[in-house]
Amino acid sequence: MDQFENVSVLKKANIYYEGKVTSRTVVFPSGEKKTLGIMMPGDYEFGTDVKEIMEILAGDLEVLLPGSKDWIHIQGEGVFEIPAKEKFKLKVTKVTDYCCSYI
Repeated sequence: MDQFENVSVLKKANIYYEGKVTSRTVVFPSGEKKTLGIMMPGDYEFGTDVKEIMEILAGDLEVLLPGSKDWIHIQGEGVFEIPAKEKFKLKVTKVTDYCCSYI
């Protein structure tokens, strides 16, 4: 889906790594939440509270998922999932646009 209908957007930005990663929270009528954000080039580590589905809309990065020794390269578009209560690493090499869904 290219756009979301009938949603609320929280005004306050989510800012990480001194502004190199930012997002806005989108809340659906059902209570479902997603974030839309941008990651600047850099190395990052994030943790999850709930299962997350990361949809890469544009960019270039590598991701190291929990329990894996192999980095996954995503150029352009791609999707990956992170289980709840886990950490994952990112190596962003080009400005990356993303949508994160919380399950």
